[in-house]
Amino acid sequence: MFRRKHNKSIEVTKLSSLVAHNMAITGDVMFSAGLRVDGRIHGNVVSEQGGHGLLVLSEKGTIHGSVKAWDAVINGTITGDLEVEHFLELQANARVTGNITYRQMQLDCGAAVEGKLVCAGGEAATAVVTGPAAPKPARDSTNVVALPGPPHVSVVSS
Repeated sequence: MFRRKHNKSIEVTKLSSLVAHNMAITGDVMFSAGLRVDGRIHGNVVSEQGGHGLLVLSEKGTIHGSVKAWDAVINGTITGDLEVEHFLELQANARVTGNITYRQMQLDCGAAVEGKLVCAGGEAATAVVTGPAAPKPARDSTNVVALPGPPHVSVVSS
């Protein structure tokens, strides 16, 4: 009668590398199993081709560059494009300035995206970050979804 809810298929146990909070890397980073970033990376972050790499970016972590991973849990700041092949979770403190390509996504209240959201195999949606005093987008033939909580993230798809 009651079914057990299936959890998302991110395997957090596969984290094998750490960029600590007191560490800064300048240059591209390639990882295989899992990478947790609490520090700063100025360069592209890419999981190995064909691997199922997991990127975890803590609220203290920042990445300035493009990011490509199989799974990602983001709670920090990314300035650059983000491509996630399987499952993306944007937690409450996530700040992404750039386009996001994903297959499945969970967007927590409070996360901010400035760029386009593109579902792999689907249509592009534009994320518009609005503050409490900003005017609401005009309603026409597009679908507008307003999420509660400051700052608001509105997803507009056409």
